[in-house]
Amino acid sequence: MKKLVGVAALSFALILGACSSDNAGEKDESDYPKKNLEFIAPATPGGGWDATARAIQKILKEEDIVDQSMTVINKPGGNGEVGWQYLSKKDTHTLAIDSSLLITNNLLGQSDLTYEEFTPLATLTTEWISVAVKNGSPYETATDLMEQLKKDPASIKIGIAPGLGNNDHLSFVKAAKTFGVDITKLNFLVYESGGDVMTSLLGGHVDAATMAVSESSEQHLAGKFKIVAISADERLEELPDVPTWTEEGVDMVFPHWRGILGPPDMTEDEIAYWNEAFGEMVETDSWKQLLENNGWEDFYQDSAETTEFLKEQNEMYTELIDESGLQK
Repeated sequence: MKKLVGVAALSFALILGACSSDNAGEKDESDYPKKNLEFIAPATPGGGWDATARAIQKILKEEDIVDQSMTVINKPGGNGEVGWQYLSKKDTHTLAIDSSLLITNNLLGQSDLTYEEFTPLATLTTEWISVAVKNGSPYETATDLMEQLKKDPASIKIGIAPGLGNNDHLSFVKAAKTFGVDITKLNFLVYESGGDVMTSLLGGHVDAATMAVSESSEQHLAGKFKIVAISADERLEELPDVPTWTEEGVDMVFPHWRGILGPPDMTEDEIAYWNEAFGEMVETDSWKQLLENNGWEDFYQDSAETTEFLKEQNEMYTELIDESGLQK
């Protein structure tokens, strides 16, 4: 009898050991993140991508949503291409900010990367796009600007960052096209970041610039340059003196979104981790205050929703680029 009890006890111990080993393996597999995280801003410091990445890093840390340390790394160049190429070769502890350039770079033949080669994790914000002119400009309104472009499309130097094909650029193209301007002759000067565009406009190196409201509002309010139009459907509370394109006779509304990508082949557990983390982040008071401070609007979509959204955006930009004559 003692022998049978001993055998039973040994068998039970072996079963427990096996279960414990299996559970330990499961824990190791789902124990993510396991090391410090990199967050790529694919542009130089000072622009919208950089500001978004650093704001997310700060809130995730201060709200104790992510335990591991997260470092923002700037990877400028190629309209975001350098940063996204870097992400494509990293493991799942590296994320990156994305925007419409991820789509349009490919459509314009400037990149072999497509959104389908990454793991869409979230769409976070949308905001409006501004057009500003330097102080002392002969173009006091957006209508003045468009009238001149209609006469001579190449006569005005327009600053843009970080490359042709992003929302800042395409919103201006759409406004000009709607006004009857020959958009194939527009004179865009391309810079690496929104900060570089602002420096150029302040220095008088360009006549006008198109950029996100979050990048331009502070300088406008300080009287450093003048915003003449925004792509919103109505005037913004923080910029009550700035008209919409519609008010300037251009029937156009154009939002500007930003999101987050992971590298290829993330597991379901890893995607679920970020769904939970970003879902929690966008509910914090800190995030809501950030949106208000920057003039951003909440546009949160989780990984599955973002995947479908990017598919829709790809279709929309394909059509816009084709009709705007940008396709090479």
